Amino acid sequence: MSQAGFGPIIEASGVVKQYGTVTALSGLNLKVVPGEIYGVLGPNGAGKSTLIKIINGLIEPTSGTVKVLGYDPSTNPVEVKSSIGYVSENSTLYESLSPRDFFEFVASVRKLDPKLANERVARLATAFGLNEYYDSPIATLSMGTKQKVSIVAALMHEPPLLLLDEPLNGLDAKSSRILKDLISFHTEKNRGAVLFSTHIMEVAEHICTRIGIIYQGKIVAEGSLDELRQAASGQQGGSATLEEVFLKLTHEEEEIAETVRTLREAFFASK
Repeated sequence: MSQAGFGPIIEASGVVKQYGTVTALSGLNLKVVPGEIYGVLGPNGAGKSTLIKIINGLIEPTSGTVKVLGYDPSTNPVEVKSSIGYVSENSTLYESLSPRDFFEFVASVRKLDPKLANERVARLATAFGLNEYYDSPIATLSMGTKQKVSIVAALMHEPPLLLLDEPLNGLDAKSSRILKDLISFHTEKNRGAVLFSTHIMEVAEHICTRIGIIYQGKIVAEGSLDELRQAASGQQGGSATLEEVFLKLTHEEEEIAETVRTLREAFFASK
């Protein structure tokens, strides 16, 4: 298998995904390299989750190619999944199991050395405050605690690629900070890569090394915040926030202004 550090970790070319008459992705191109935290931003329905599911091999593209460490998720699902740690927007867990049982199950599926797996899980569980819930049925846990279980399961085999779809959902401030630091550590020390989908602009602005904006199934702009500012304004420099740049590039700026104007007239018009 290719190793992180040699060539792109993710490479997508001309990816199209159709659901009947609905086109979720429309010729999307993407490259993510080792050491990179790549943020994926886009309006609801832009294709972010579809892209992540294709990379993870959960669904197949209608056309186009995707490679993860040189492997096609459709034809080499085992090789791809063994290289990925995946946290979905809505975590799917075996709720009749306890976190302890679930982590043991994941370790066995991934063929991890039991001693090494237990050491990693113990450190991560302590960091995320899971110890007091270790033997409770997952079904009884809060949404945030379930999310922590998903995160630990995704990190325990130290994969080259982390696919994180809204991973901060339900997390408290302490756990969010720990996860952000772990993401940075993963790319800096291990030369892994992260594909990070979020609606939280401040998070993307502060932790992502590169950002891609998806609009109508395509990446319409990508780069650092300064590069996106230039793409939005046509000139270098500027101090626009990522939110302002995002709204400009997805053509939602004028729609918002019109909506706010209409609401102002409706609620604050003089009588």
